[in-house]
Amino acid sequence: MSKTLFEEIRASINNNDEEDRSFWRPVLPWGGVFTIKAGRKAISCIPLYVKINLKNTCTIDGFLVILYVILRDNQGFSRELAVFLGKQFVEYFLYLMDSCDYTTVKMLWIWDRMSKRQYRSQIHQAALEIDLFGNEHENFTENLENLMSTMQESLCTNWNCPARFQDFIKTTINIRCDGLREFSQRVFCHGPPPFVILNMQQWKSEDLSYVPYHLALCQHRYLLEGATLFNKEEHHYSAAFQIDGCWMHYDGLRSDNLILLHKPPELLLLSSLVYVRTSDK
Repeated sequence: MSKTLFEEIRASINNNDEEDRSFWRPVLPWGGVFTIKAGRKAISCIPLYVKINLKNTCTIDGFLVILYVILRDNQGFSRELAVFLGKQFVEYFLYLMDSCDYTTVKMLWIWDRMSKRQYRSQIHQAALEIDLFGNEHENFTENLENLMSTMQESLCTNWNCPARFQDFIKTTINIRCDGLREFSQRVFCHGPPPFVILNMQQWKSEDLSYVPYHLALCQHRYLLEGATLFNKEEHHYSAAFQIDGCWMHYDGLRSDNLILLHKPPELLLLSSLVYVRTSDK
């Protein structure tokens, strides 16, 4: 039985004694060309194939790699995520990653999860071009189908308040009168998710004196297992994740795009932090 991509990456870490270690083949390279075969009813036989060129895919690449590692490293998460992403999506996603069919993986996310407003598409040199230039939170995190949605109830002390009782999901509370408002504890709408993503771009790097390595949410413990990084000069996203306690850096633009880090990622470059739920509460 052939090894999964995850097992191959794990073996390359544990079986290589060299200090400068990288995975032996590229994983999820930047961009990609997806080819669609023309239908039988096509009027002209030329061209027989339609090409789709992908550009600026780093806004989804890093998270796709982290998502794959999380799913392969945690048995049972596939079933939980199937509730939000669909069983067929999760199974096909893992199959494509293990088959190293990386362009199809990206097209799966684009067509299955993203809306057309989140990317630009145009015909360029007789081929369709899909440009994912933008923000990774808009292109990825927003498409997780309420995985991390939370709910909070509030009650105003003023009986004449026009909105005395309010039930809010993922929004801030608006106070519409002079009364005092009591808030219930914010809870996850669908129970503790397998992982949570913190958007670190809303913080200034100088305000981050440290990064917590674990979170306590809804009586569950979450450990820091991944991060995405943003280079402002190059407007480029990359990612880092843990396997067997070792941090690896992924950058789709590199030829050796999966390398071992000797220390956790730099605070100054943080775009997101990914915390994974542990089995112990």
